[in-house]
Amino acid sequence: MTTAAPELLTVREVMTRLKVGRTKVYDLIRTNRLASMKVDGCRRIPEAAIRDFINRGIGEAA
Repeated sequence: MTTAAPELLTVREVMTRLKVGRTKVYDLIRTNRLASMKVDGCRRIPEAAIRDFINRGIGEAA
């Protein structure tokens, strides 16, 4: 049985999904509100990190 690898998104893809600008994405990363990693010098964000960020935001709003 194999499991699918988590999808890693580019900053541009995250910008589109969250409907925010590049600076905001990097601000979320810098303040540890959005998990990310570097792959050969390129910033990548796991898809699960976006779901976690959104769920935390919904929880805080409730």
